[in-house]
Amino acid sequence: MGLAQLNFAGLNRIEVAIMRLKEFEPAEGYYFADSYGKDSSCVRRLLQMSEVKFDSHYSQGGIDPPELVKFGREHHPDTIISRPEKSVWRMIEKKGMPRRQARWCCELIKEKHGGGRYVVTGIRWQESPRRATRQMVEVCRNDKTKVFVHPIIDWTSNDVWDFIKRENIPYCSLYDEGFKRLGCVLCPMETPRQTAVELLRFPKIASAWERACYRYWEAGIHEGTKRWDSPEKMWQWWLSRKGEPKVNDAQCIMFDN
Repeated sequence: MGLAQLNFAGLNRIEVAIMRLKEFEPAEGYYFADSYGKDSSCVRRLLQMSEVKFDSHYSQGGIDPPELVKFGREHHPDTIISRPEKSVWRMIEKKGMPRRQARWCCELIKEKHGGGRYVVTGIRWQESPRRATRQMVEVCRNDKTKVFVHPIIDWTSNDVWDFIKRENIPYCSLYDEGFKRLGCVLCPMETPRQTAVELLRFPKIASAWERACYRYWEAGIHEGTKRWDSPEKMWQWWLSRKGEPKVNDAQCIMFDN
C-alpha cells in the first residue's frame, strides 16, 4: 500500500508525519538537522507542507562527499552551514584515528548543535537495530536541553522513495550510483566492503585521511602508535576495521539521517 497505507486514526503516513510536526511545534520553531540525504530531503518537504516554523542547519566536517555538499548548496539554499572549530585532521593529531569505539568525530562535527531547541531529524527505525530503539520524540542523552522529533521514524526506505517520486523532490546523484546511504567518507562505522568502494570513489578525501594517519604515527607522541612498525601498517589496519565490533551495512552512522 506504500504511502497510502493507513496509520492510526485512518491517516496515511504523510498526514501522520505532518500531524506530528504540527503537534510538537515550539514557539520559536524547529531546528532542522539537515543532512542533505534522501531522508532529510523528505523531512524538509514535510516541514514545508506542514507550514511550521523552522530553520535548517547542516554540519560540514570536511569529510563529506563533494557531490552531497554541491547538491545541498544548489537545492537547500536556505540551510545554514556550520563547521567545527577544529578540523578532523588536526584533531587526529591529538586523539588518533577515530574508531567505532571512539567516534570522537561525531561529537566534533554533528552532536554539539541544536542545544535548547526541538531538533527535527530524518532518523528511521528501519536503518539499524540501534535506531529501532529510538522514540519518535525523545530528550537527547548528552544534552537535556535538546529534544529530538523524528517525524518519519516509522517510514521504510520504500516509503521515502515513493514520497520523493510523488513530490518530485531533488536528491543527490550518488544514490543513482548505487549508494544506499550517504555520510562521512571512510566513516569508521563503515564495513570493509563500503570502505573499499569509497577509497576508489573519493581518492582526494582518502588521501587526506592517509596523510593524517601518517602524521599521527610519525609524531610518535601517543602510546598507541607503538602497535605498528610503520605508518603504512597502521593505515592498513585502520582501513581493515579489524579488532573492532562488527556492524552491518545498515548500522553505518552517516549523515543521511
